[in-house]
Amino acid sequence: MMKGANVPVPMSAVRIELGWQSGPGVPDADASALLLVGGKVRSDADFVFYNQPQHPSGAVRHEGKQQGPTVLDTLSVNLAAVEPQIETVVIAASSDGGTFGQFHGLYVRVLDAGNGAEVARFDTTGGSETAFVLGELYRRQGAWKFRAVGQGYASGLGGLATDFGISVDDAPAAAPQQQQFTPPPAQQQYAPPPPQQQYAPPPPQQQYAPPPPQQQYAPLPPQQYAPPQQDPYAQQPQQYAPPPPPQQQYAPPPPPQQQPYGQPQAGGAPVNLSKISLTKEAPAVSLTKQGATGGTMRVNLNWTTPQSNRGGGLFGRRRGGGGGLDLDLSCFFELADGRIGSVRALDRSFGDLHQPPFIRLDQDDRTGASATGENLDINLDFTAHFRRILVFTSIYEGANDFRGVHATVTLYPLNSPPIEMTLDGCMDDSRDAVLAHIENINGELVVRRDGTFIRPPAGRPGAGVMEIAQRYNWDFGFKAGRGKG
Repeated sequence: MMKGANVPVPMSAVRIELGWQSGPGVPDADASALLLVGGKVRSDADFVFYNQPQHPSGAVRHEGKQQGPTVLDTLSVNLAAVEPQIETVVIAASSDGGTFGQFHGLYVRVLDAGNGAEVARFDTTGGSETAFVLGELYRRQGAWKFRAVGQGYASGLGGLATDFGISVDDAPAAAPQQQQFTPPPAQQQYAPPPPQQQYAPPPPQQQYAPPPPQQQYAPLPPQQYAPPQQDPYAQQPQQYAPPPPPQQQYAPPPPPQQQPYGQPQAGGAPVNLSKISLTKEAPAVSLTKQGATGGTMRVNLNWTTPQSNRGGGLFGRRRGGGGGLDLDLSCFFELADGRIGSVRALDRSFGDLHQPPFIRLDQDDRTGASATGENLDINLDFTAHFRRILVFTSIYEGANDFRGVHATVTLYPLNSPPIEMTLDGCMDDSRDAVLAHIENINGELVVRRDGTFIRPPAGRPGAGVMEIAQRYNWDFGFKAGRGKG
């Protein structure tokens, strides 16, 4: 398409692809969408981007990024579900770490969501701009069309969003605080607490010291956590019922048919455009220093994989029972009193947010139909009870190993920008990978990107999780089979 040209969009749902060639010196970019009435948003809720990934109506979603020689960031638009008063859906992009003059092969494509057929493609180039309106979907006499726009903004995503009526909190995020984490020596053995030791959570500022064997349990005040009558770590699959999601946490919105929507309400806090990316060069950040001192933090895992390493489905996610990639999100934990355990679907250990381990797996996405991937929730109100948490993922089915798989892990703490890290580049037959380590360092909760692929022991292809436990010094006393946690 030429700039200013338009084409009909007759289908009911489309995918919007923002793409460019990766390479040295090429910055990152993020796709976004604005839903307009009379050229302006009705409220900040009409802005869909990485920090606000779904419109309240469910009609527009930010699907996420896929790395490779060509980097793709995608949006999905269900045109049939766009509210009647919305006249235009603006497709925009913002650069992260440079200008659009540094991009090569920048384009936007409109694809039929049903069969992947290309409806429109607009190739464009930039200069000193840091944000771009690439195109727009607009409604004329009840039908949708796409127009190639190609308008740049030197004021970045904040300037672009403000022009369309978004109130922006553009205060820059603090730079990640690099923390050095030294895993325990491989030969160190874990010594579990004596059986007679009673559980007594330490006060928030107290350094952990196991009580002497003869110390008697002192009842906690009423407002403190009281241990349950039975072991919360005992495996009781027949009693498991997934708890409802907590009200205060971030949760990616459900699909459109599950979420009624009314007119967006004006007011509220300005849109926060900041985010934190953990890389090999800057792998750690203090959650405490970022302001995440309470509430529930969601850890989200989403993934894509190429056709050569999967059985089908859209970008490796199964839809309606097709055979795509299924990753399991899990964690090991160690509490301040020495207790260890796992939150893992295969162990039938889904955890609990309000009693130990204060961590919960929200679902086991066996169908791959969930657009939100898999999620762990961590209750930061109980930070003093955590010693360390190891977040990892395993291939359940749909791929031979992690070669070609691209996964994105995003932490959504309250009162702090999202924290994002990626996992890719596997070169061997690993079927397990360690994503991140969260550690309590003198009362300060620090998250560190890991990104280590774990090969199973020779001759034991299903024992990768046992290898993780041994390498990171979690002594569960694994036996043949799935082990215990």
